[in-house]
Amino acid sequence: MNPVVVAVAITGSVPRKKDNPAVPTTPAEQIESTRAAFEAGASLVHIHVRNDDESPSSDPARFAAVQEGIARQCPGMIIQFSTGGRGRDQAARGSSLSLKPDMASLSTGSVNFPTIIYENHPSLVEDLATKMRDGGILPEIEIFDLSHIHAARRLVDAGLMSDRPHVQFVMGVKNAMPAEEHLLDILLSETRRALPNATWTAAGIGRNQSVVMDWALARGADAVRTGLEDNVRASKDRLAASNAELVTLAAEQIARHGRRVATPAEARAALGLRPA
Repeated sequence: MNPVVVAVAITGSVPRKKDNPAVPTTPAEQIESTRAAFEAGASLVHIHVRNDDESPSSDPARFAAVQEGIARQCPGMIIQFSTGGRGRDQAARGSSLSLKPDMASLSTGSVNFPTIIYENHPSLVEDLATKMRDGGILPEIEIFDLSHIHAARRLVDAGLMSDRPHVQFVMGVKNAMPAEEHLLDILLSETRRALPNATWTAAGIGRNQSVVMDWALARGADAVRTGLEDNVRASKDRLAASNAELVTLAAEQIARHGRRVATPAEARAALGLRPA
């Protein structure tokens, strides 16, 4: 039974408690929510932090508090910081990388979102990639468009990134890449050509979370992603009670595909990370 890394995106920069009271926003809430998700089977956590008013934050002290708490309560769990730009000062997006998490997200190009342009200027992308390389941080390349695969290849060719990044296809964001199965095949085929050593996953946004997970598992994905950042519902009729509930649902989906949830040690080995 080929193990699958379960990534949980606990908070995000958009969903708030008004969307679902279970969304954790303070460092203490985020640590506790991650611990429960870890116990349910998550081996990787994707972290955004919030200010006291719940607005997106780049404060390294908040990242450090969450990182320390998760490392203490979730032994071996892979910690991944977001360097995303929604609601954050562009110049501060890499400020938490000095804390040297195991991984960090890296968007390699700009894209339209529902009401904004998610801007990733080439100079910012190169700066973030350089900080990750110098800090020994594995990038997760966020693919919102076919061109972003080739932008990642250019980073490899420039020596700013190893040839074995982790790639995530993000599907279902309004105005960006639709959640359509044939598009996943195109993206996966091009990634295997341009980045043949990359590991990969796919994230479905909102109601697309479960179906995109099925497509990824059917194609042998190394990981799946779930969590309240992407989807605040457990079903069309009910809000999710927690990140842990969404992880449990993902584990059940993995089992239906004849696979099993990876342990933290297996997850680290699968993604080429050093042991905890």
